[in-house]
Amino acid sequence: MITSTPSLTAKKSLVVTEYGKQNMFAYEAPMQLEENYTSYPEEAEKANGRWAMIGFVALMMSYVATGQVIPGVF
Repeated sequence: MITSTPSLTAKKSLVVTEYGKQNMFAYEAPMQLEENYTSYPEEAEKANGRWAMIGFVALMMSYVATGQVIPGVF
């Protein structure tokens, strides 16, 4: 019985793990670094502060509306 082997291009496109299973998540996007992005810490602090303020306002509104800090829990 003669078996044919797949071509080299077919072998490159097929990714198999060491257990013989096909790996669907084999290719990752390349990492991109932005070298001139120096204001990240300041922008992250502003974003965290704004989300904290939104959370605090939502907490106060739920307390005013229901009389509980977390409705159904406290």
